[in-house]
Amino acid sequence: MDPMNELGFYVLAGAPRSPRDLIEEVQQAEALGLGAAFISERLNIKEAATISGAVGAVSSRIGIATAATNHNTRHPMVTAAYAMTMHKLTQGRFSLGLGRGIAPMFDAFGIPRIKTAQIEDFVGLMRRIWAGETVIGHDGPAGRYPVLAMGSQGAEPIPMTFTAFGPNSLALGGRVFDAVVLHTFFSDETTERCVAAVKRAATEAGRDPARVRVWSCFATIGDHLPEEVRLKKTVGRMATYLQAYGDLLVRTNDWDPEVLERFRADPLVAGFQGAFDDKGSTRDLEHLAELIPEEWLAASATGSPEACATKVQGQLDLGCDGVILHGANPEQLEPILAAYRKQRTAGRFDHLAANPAA
Repeated sequence: MDPMNELGFYVLAGAPRSPRDLIEEVQQAEALGLGAAFISERLNIKEAATISGAVGAVSSRIGIATAATNHNTRHPMVTAAYAMTMHKLTQGRFSLGLGRGIAPMFDAFGIPRIKTAQIEDFVGLMRRIWAGETVIGHDGPAGRYPVLAMGSQGAEPIPMTFTAFGPNSLALGGRVFDAVVLHTFFSDETTERCVAAVKRAATEAGRDPARVRVWSCFATIGDHLPEEVRLKKTVGRMATYLQAYGDLLVRTNDWDPEVLERFRADPLVAGFQGAFDDKGSTRDLEHLAELIPEEWLAASATGSPEACATKVQGQLDLGCDGVILHGANPEQLEPILAAYRKQRTAGRFDHLAANPAA
């Protein structure tokens, strides 16, 4: 089936039983025409480098990107070598994607929080190393390194992706990255504003804004799925985000912060151990649904496959260059993809490469 390079999905969405589940997922994704596979990292059985290699090994066409890993959890040469290995393994289908990480988790693990200047410095180091340069005596925000070099096996550019949220991140994405992934549950107004911010930053940096691909990360949960699954992938996922960085999500969408305070004050929320989308029961999620406004959950594709496809098309009409169908695996997305293919404008996305940041 012809690939739709404007659409992607997340490998091992949610809490997988085993990382081996990705084998069938990636094969199904290619058969259905999904254009890109995105890899989110959790420090359990979803370590990004291992998952990336497995996706590259069992695929032949689909684009691959980490969205995201963190630059400060590996030495720069380890990350540079990982990305170049993936680049060669996939014949150019891989994009190294970075993000800021979750501050409370970093604090718990004793990992320093990430600053904008560190990411920008790190991107510059990666591009120099991949270009075949020997970097000597680097002393910058990303760290101090006597020598960084890959030798003759480098000298090839690798597109880079950034998962962005706040205004500083959006500007950084447009300024130095090749693609930007937005966050889930952004309202239409927020999505349109964020796309414009990325493109504007690219223009101000003297770059062609059309060459910076902006991906909407769009919860896509059709009503063909069982109700308890829909609850976990909508209410459970939203509640987890509110646990981790609710202030930023509410501020970005200009939502009512008092609703967030009531959510946090709820006895279930205040005393819950773990992430709701992982450990929450159906009864827990039904209770949470009473705390989260419908308006907040409306920034997603729900309903019939045709309705979901129309909502996905709406993200592209807002200016996004691609849509990650978030929260569902390819098997769950199959009827939505069939409906979308019928609505898709022929030739509109023929210019897009398989690599999600190329």
